Amino acid sequence: MIEKTPSSKRPIWTGSLTIGLVNLPLKLFPMIYNKAISFRFLHKIDGHPLKYQKVCTKDDKVVPWDEVAKGYEVSKNMYVMLEPKELEAIKPESNKKIRIAKFVDYLSVDPIYYNKSYILMPDNSKEAYSLLLTSLQKKGKAAVGKITLRTKEYPVLVHAYKGALVLTTIRYSYDVANPQEFKELKTLEKPEKTQLEIANKIIQDLSDEFEINEFEDQYKKKAEQLIQQKLKGQTIKVEEPQKEEAKELMVALRETLKQLQNK
Repeated sequence: MIEKTPSSKRPIWTGSLTIGLVNLPLKLFPMIYNKAISFRFLHKIDGHPLKYQKVCTKDDKVVPWDEVAKGYEVSKNMYVMLEPKELEAIKPESNKKIRIAKFVDYLSVDPIYYNKSYILMPDNSKEAYSLLLTSLQKKGKAAVGKITLRTKEYPVLVHAYKGALVLTTIRYSYDVANPQEFKELKTLEKPEKTQLEIANKIIQDLSDEFEINEFEDQYKKKAEQLIQQKLKGQTIKVEEPQKEEAKELMVALRETLKQLQNK
């Protein structure tokens, strides 16, 4: 039941990347896929899938698609209706062109701002594509620009990754919460010296290289096994997970360190 990564042959965006007078036609393809297991809502009585309908809140009637419009709520129950051609007209230059403003060290951008990555492919522009890719690889740099996808303009980094140019959309600063705005973090007490020493030793003993292939979605795996069991008509026994005993911090630290040393 494990699905293969879908390979889209149709780009989700076509346009160009410009650096001064250099113009690089490109196509944008998906790179990130959500392989989480997906469930449908069913009618419990007959097992048939349920469908969503657009219902008018005024007369409680189902609205056909050709009567659906987009609107923005300016105040309670007050909307401004917008036509598709009006929304299309206000799209900025970045709807079709990624204008590079500057280059930065790729590792200088805080990963908290990373949003989603896409593969950039040359569109009859292999020579310029290869030149930019090689230059970014050698310098460890990323190009900074903007792109409009659907209804939002994003800052982007264009960088080298595994022999390709990759575009990563970046969150705006106002889209990321500042942890220091939470009062609980402003009243944290400093840890005791002994606690800190043990914690440092635990971190040291557990330190290793990060390997993404070590991780697998266990919920998805178990859900697929459950579905197979249900298909075979097997009886499912649901067991309640055992509650873990809450330990005092120092006790938990010492027992953790002991377990690591006994491995």
